[in-house]
Amino acid sequence: MPSAPMSKTDSSVLIVQLSDSHLLEEEGGRLLGMDTYDSLQQVVDRVLQEQPVVDLVLATGDLSQDGSEASYQRFREVSSAIDAPARWLPGNHDEVPAMQAACVATHLLDPVVDVGNWRVIVLDSSIPGAVPGYLGDRQLALLERALSEAPDRHHLITLHHHPVSIGCRWMEPIGLRNPGALFAVLDRFPQARAVLWGHVHQEFDQMRGNLRLLASPSTCVQFMPGSEDFQVDTTEPGYRWLRLYDDGRLETGVSRVAGIDYVVDYSVKGY
Repeated sequence: MPSAPMSKTDSSVLIVQLSDSHLLEEEGGRLLGMDTYDSLQQVVDRVLQEQPVVDLVLATGDLSQDGSEASYQRFREVSSAIDAPARWLPGNHDEVPAMQAACVATHLLDPVVDVGNWRVIVLDSSIPGAVPGYLGDRQLALLERALSEAPDRHHLITLHHHPVSIGCRWMEPIGLRNPGALFAVLDRFPQARAVLWGHVHQEFDQMRGNLRLLASPSTCVQFMPGSEDFQVDTTEPGYRWLRLYDDGRLETGVSRVAGIDYVVDYSVKGY
């Protein structure tokens, strides 16, 4: 569903999350049978139809399937139709040097951005050449510094890998390998309001004390919630919107495109 309307007395910002687009070097490239460029374009078109004012776009990893610079240039071209600042972070399929090359002379990879009365902290949980995630000492130090330097702001922390179980047995080994280190930092800062991630290609919304834990659909293929083994869901691609209020409240929802018809190609290996 689209973002809830804002009354004249509300003070808030609107964030759009695009995740796991899995673009390839060639336009028309497919993942598990889906044209990932076309599906991203349709999701962005839906954002443009539903969200008249966007304050920030978060691209939470696996922007590319093959790590090619051309795929990042294509993602930048399509997503820039949304008239808002953006921040990117890498996932397990991304190649950081190619991503950096596509972001020269931009703020796309800046790890901290203040918007409204909130601070968004962008973490890199990718491990070169590996599927699971890990937050190294530099990332944890960045997180702690960004939190401690803005005690009066509410904080949204975003990364690629899931730091908690999402109920899919096959994804248990490929999440964040040191979630305890992440939560050891966050538990010391009450201004941390939410953690947002990608990677899982499905919706997730849970509370951990006062901390909201959120995962979101892919802009291409979806994974079946609760699955024991790898299984593709037939649910449509989509995006998450988050309305962040000055008083720390957070409203969020997922909106999906309609009418994408494709046949799942399970011969593709190596997610």
